[in-house]
Amino acid sequence: MDPPHPPLQTYYADAPSRSGWVRDLFNRTAGDYDRVERAMAFGTGSWYRRRALLQAGLSAGMTVVDVGVGTGLVAREAAAIVGNPACVIGVDPSPGMVANARVPSGVRLIPGSAEHLPVPSASVDFVSMGFALRHVDDLATAFSEFYRVLKPGGRLCVLEITRPRSGWARALLKLYLRRVVPWVAARLASHRDTPELLRYHYDTIEACAA
Repeated sequence: MDPPHPPLQTYYADAPSRSGWVRDLFNRTAGDYDRVERAMAFGTGSWYRRRALLQAGLSAGMTVVDVGVGTGLVAREAAAIVGNPACVIGVDPSPGMVANARVPSGVRLIPGSAEHLPVPSASVDFVSMGFALRHVDDLATAFSEFYRVLKPGGRLCVLEITRPRSGWARALLKLYLRRVVPWVAARLASHRDTPELLRYHYDTIEACAA
C-alpha cells in the first residue's frame, strides 16, 4: 500500500477505517458540496478547471474518464470541451456524490475507485482527477490504473492543492481553509457535518505527500 498520507486519527481510528469513513462523510455532505465550493473558490472554479483541462491537452472529440467525479465539477467542463457528453465517463465511490451530480445528459456516471477503474484497458484519450488524489487508498495502484486505461499517447490531468513552501503562505492557507471556510460552510450548509468535511479537506492537504 502506498497511501497519500498517514492516518488522521482525529477523524478515524486507523488506515483500514479511512476509506469507509471518507466515503460516508462525502455521502452525508454531498448536497452541500457545490454551494460551498462556489463560495470557497469565489466563483472561479469553472474557469480554472476548464483552463487546466485545456492546458493538459484535452480537445474536441477526445474520450475522458473523470476519476472522483463527485458532483461533476470537472466532468461538466470536460464535456463542454470535447463537444459530446457521451465521450465522458465519471467514476466515484460515493453514491451520495453521484446522486447529486449535475452533468450534461449523456455523461455516464458509474461506481468505482481510482484503484479499480471499471473501464477497459487502453480505451480513453484522457484521464482527469480533480482534488481527490488525497482520498485514494494506494497512490501506486491508482496511477497504474490511470495508465492502464489510457490509449498510447493519452493525457493525464491531476488537479490538487499542495502545501505552499513559505511559512507565511502556509499560515494564510491554513487560516482560510481550516478556519474561514468551515465557518462559512456552517452558515451555508444544510448538513451539520459539512464544516468537518472542509476541516478534513485542509488537514489532508497538510498531511499529503507533496
